[in-house]
Amino acid sequence: MKIYHPRSELRPYVRYYWVLKGDEPFSILTFPIGCPQIIFHKKTPLYIPELDKSQSQFTISGQVNFPAHIQSDGSLEMIVAVFYPHTVGMFIDTPPSAFYNLEISGYDIENRQLNEIAQKIFDCENAKDCIDILEDFLTSKIRPVLNISRVGSTIGTLLSVPSTSVNALADRACLSKRQYERVFRETVGMNPKEYARIVKFQKALWLMQRGESNYAGIAAECGYSDQSHFIRNFKKLSGYTPEALIKHCAPYSDLFTNPA
Repeated sequence: MKIYHPRSELRPYVRYYWVLKGDEPFSILTFPIGCPQIIFHKKTPLYIPELDKSQSQFTISGQVNFPAHIQSDGSLEMIVAVFYPHTVGMFIDTPPSAFYNLEISGYDIENRQLNEIAQKIFDCENAKDCIDILEDFLTSKIRPVLNISRVGSTIGTLLSVPSTSVNALADRACLSKRQYERVFRETVGMNPKEYARIVKFQKALWLMQRGESNYAGIAAECGYSDQSHFIRNFKKLSGYTPEALIKHCAPYSDLFTNPA
């Protein structure tokens, strides 16, 4: 896998891009990462058995609250843009709530300009040139709006203190609780309480990734009411208890890790 970092204008909105090529079949368990993605498959798309479907050649991957496997038949070349939790809607002119718990075809949102960019990427042979094409498009779509700023600020708060209440987040956004929940759902793709569960889970993965093994301490640092609450939530989002996951694979937090 090769990682590319966005140009300066896009850094508040795009976390990074990654390119993966492979000729060996594989099956990997994935977890909710809290960040939407736009995916371009230049060869065979990935298959997701839990959804009983393959990704589209041009896929928009939304916020999800369940673990899933991804499978490759060994003919793989994909380019992926990973966005911050609250920013992808600005670039595709579609609210992320429209693809909650879904992997949709980018062609289904009927965005002519985006479809043209996808075709240019499929016609381009060099990965860096493909990303340059995508970045030119994304840069042209930057339209900062107040709600993106408001929600982004509160997500920063959640990442620091995952137990922050929805009322406190709404106050920070200068909105009523009801307004905040609506704006958050439209901007991020799920409600704030559900997203907070993913943040807690991802932070637990990050602590385990760093070698932490005191589950009571992890539970406290991630904002769970107790260790049993932590284990229940962890199993719901990963399919494993923390101890069982370590035996299955090395913990890795996409949300709390910035790849080099």
